[in-house]
Amino acid sequence: MSTVESPGGAGPVVLFDGVCNLCNGAVNFIIGRDPHGWFRFASLQSAAGQELLRAHGLEPGRMDSLVCIAGGRAHLKSAALIAIARGLGGWWRLPALAAAVWPRFLRDWCYDRVAANRYRWFGRREVCRVPHPELLERFLDGG
Repeated sequence: MSTVESPGGAGPVVLFDGVCNLCNGAVNFIIGRDPHGWFRFASLQSAAGQELLRAHGLEPGRMDSLVCIAGGRAHLKSAALIAIARGLGGWWRLPALAAAVWPRFLRDWCYDRVAANRYRWFGRREVCRVPHPELLERFLDGG
């Protein structure tokens, strides 16, 4: 088991590309719809993110996907988006259920098209995100 986990061992952890504007926007989206602070976050580039990837049998240097670690499993690509939507609860479960009906290869094909163009379409930062002080406890290893 990894020594890095969500504080208190509760809640899912979202691993994201810390220099990607789209990924940072996704983190902001999740934070804005998670009033109880259930989700925790770490960038793929951080020591915490890389340790969590290794703990789930994933190669840190080869990851370019959003990852949601929930229920002891690492969900990748479209499965990560579905796991996040389910975790947000409420009416967010409806789009998650609708998306889950589509074949995974088709969902992941769409995900891969966006991922391959994310820097060109949405831009990138020079450095990883630094969370606001009031959100710092939700970011493992300082975001």
